[in-house]
Amino acid sequence: MMRKIGGVSLFVMVVVVAILFLGEVPDTAEGVTCSPTELASCAPAIRSSAAPSKLCCQKVREQRPCLCGYIKNPALRQYVNSPGARRVSSACGVPTPSC
Repeated sequence: MMRKIGGVSLFVMVVVVAILFLGEVPDTAEGVTCSPTELASCAPAIRSSAAPSKLCCQKVREQRPCLCGYIKNPALRQYVNSPGARRVSSACGVPTPSC
């Protein structure tokens, strides 16, 4: 159990550090503030084969307009394009954008 919690914490920490060093991903259309930390609730599902939580899917749908910005960000690309992230996005009904 501690390893799973540590993995989630590490994921969140990496995203936060990337934002601090590279700056916040710019705001996009539809009045959404792009913040990859909003997707932290998805980390357990991304790192395992577990189904995403309702909160995770809600956050993925909210951050949908931001996904291309995350994919284009070198610090975030590996997380957003990972097989786990693609599986979670699909399970939440949000197609992975082609940017």
